[in-house]
Amino acid sequence: MKKLIYLLLGAGFLLSSCESMDMTPPAQASSESWYSDETELKMAVNEFYILGYWKDPLESSEQWTDNFTYRQQNRNPGSNGTVLDGTLNGQQWEVYNLWQQDYKLIARANTFLNRCGKAEGTMTAEKYYGYVGEALFCRACKYAELVCYYGDVPYLNGTETISEATQLTRRPKEEIIPLVYDDFDHAIEYLPISYGNGATHFTKGAALAMKARFALYFGDYELAAKAAKECIDLGVYSLEPDYGKLFLQSTRENPEKVFVIPRSLSNNVVLDQWFVNNGLPRNAGGYGSDNPSWDLFASYLCTDGLPIDESPLFDPRNPFKNRDPRCTMTIVEFGTEHCGFEYNPRPDVLQVLNYTTGQMQSNQDNRAVNTYASYNGLIWKKGIDISWTENGKQVDRDYIIMRYADVLLMYAEAKIELGEIDSSVVDAINKVRARAYGVEASATALYPAVQSGSQEEMRKAVRIERRMELANENLRYMDLIRWKLASKALNGYNYINLQPDELLANVVKKDLWFWGMTPQIDEDGLADFSALYNAGLIGLGARRIFPDRQYLWPIPTHELELCPNLTNNPGY
Repeated sequence: MKKLIYLLLGAGFLLSSCESMDMTPPAQASSESWYSDETELKMAVNEFYILGYWKDPLESSEQWTDNFTYRQQNRNPGSNGTVLDGTLNGQQWEVYNLWQQDYKLIARANTFLNRCGKAEGTMTAEKYYGYVGEALFCRACKYAELVCYYGDVPYLNGTETISEATQLTRRPKEEIIPLVYDDFDHAIEYLPISYGNGATHFTKGAALAMKARFALYFGDYELAAKAAKECIDLGVYSLEPDYGKLFLQSTRENPEKVFVIPRSLSNNVVLDQWFVNNGLPRNAGGYGSDNPSWDLFASYLCTDGLPIDESPLFDPRNPFKNRDPRCTMTIVEFGTEHCGFEYNPRPDVLQVLNYTTGQMQSNQDNRAVNTYASYNGLIWKKGIDISWTENGKQVDRDYIIMRYADVLLMYAEAKIELGEIDSSVVDAINKVRARAYGVEASATALYPAVQSGSQEEMRKAVRIERRMELANENLRYMDLIRWKLASKALNGYNYINLQPDELLANVVKKDLWFWGMTPQIDEDGLADFSALYNAGLIGLGARRIFPDRQYLWPIPTHELELCPNLTNNPGY
């Protein structure tokens, strides 16, 4: 049987790739004749930027965390979906889709790297090795991702026959990780700092930043600090002064964006309608069913730099007041305009202003009016604006994978874990925090600057900063996994508002809206709402369950069936 052109395609990463064998009509190019000049290399490299390779299923990963709540979870307590209810298995969509997409891109990269040598003399060395760097970057990112989620995985760097493929075993991650770093290092060497023409291809900075991310995930703090620092020292990235602006679909090229996969209305590459409808408030024609959790809401510090249970500035009856500015840039503040309408979930506010017409109208974002309005009263603001309602709800917001604020925080965290706490660590965190307040980091009188402290104090500071800064950017899940906090943060109930009549009688009419008392925040920055529940002030939603086995995902069932030498992770 001929060599497979693209190993790891289809529902299974091995045998299903048979359909990708060389069956090209003679008049068309095949993988044997392709990769012979710059035009063909460029066309092949463009395939690396297919959005699905990067977003599926990780664009939904915030939903697997304590930052997020979804209406269906709260309507059916105990039915969160298998990532959150402790029943993850090898047939779950997330499990096989991540495996599939990662190995698909690895196959493309391997095919490129095994064939591209034919074109080496047809262009400048700089261009040729730039293309090679893009392929190496893809392979490094995808193998690193597989190791993070599955642990030991099959490692391939070429093409295999069917019989060879079925005999593959899982290679220890301790052997794969050095290979990942080696690919990253070559990508860093070959990729340009920028392309100078607005192109959003992989760059040296992206390779450094992604190496830092995965080194941090693997606990290789020295490598993470070094890669992050080298990215910083390139001098080409900076923080966007307006935090809220950064995530809007109208914001394209930006010096804070280190690694993005763009969407495009003209090319019909747009945000899935599911995300658009669930993200838009009901007054604006959406479902308003993807919601920030109360856990996240409670995590934002007050403007004095203290958590809500320690700060005299916090008022549970006016919970948006005196909070870190990212709170109201991430979560819609009650009584403010959002997507053309006043947003107010308070059960006695039955009408709201339509800012477009100037008229009052029925408040569809209130559960006293619409049963399916947000169950906890919160909706996302970050990255969502009235433009989402235009063009038939076609949204082409960039998929941001890495931005400069994350690089700064990764550098700080790696240095903290190394015990190398110096002014550069404090400065990195404070640059991120000061930007939220709209001031320079040096203006310490104008924002609650982080002060140098013990390793434990600084570890807590940078973790809280990551949560406030990176909320709903699909990074929380892996943060909880690598910090070994998932078994704590993802075990417990998701609390919500009482039913409208109860809420009106027990909370609103007693002047206790929004929260009747302040939730307590523990040493890991996690909120405890049990006192409010015991006092009858809030309701009970779905229960999150995270067994320790889920620190690693199961191997997809289909792959175990096709490849008898593969073994599963413990507990599955």
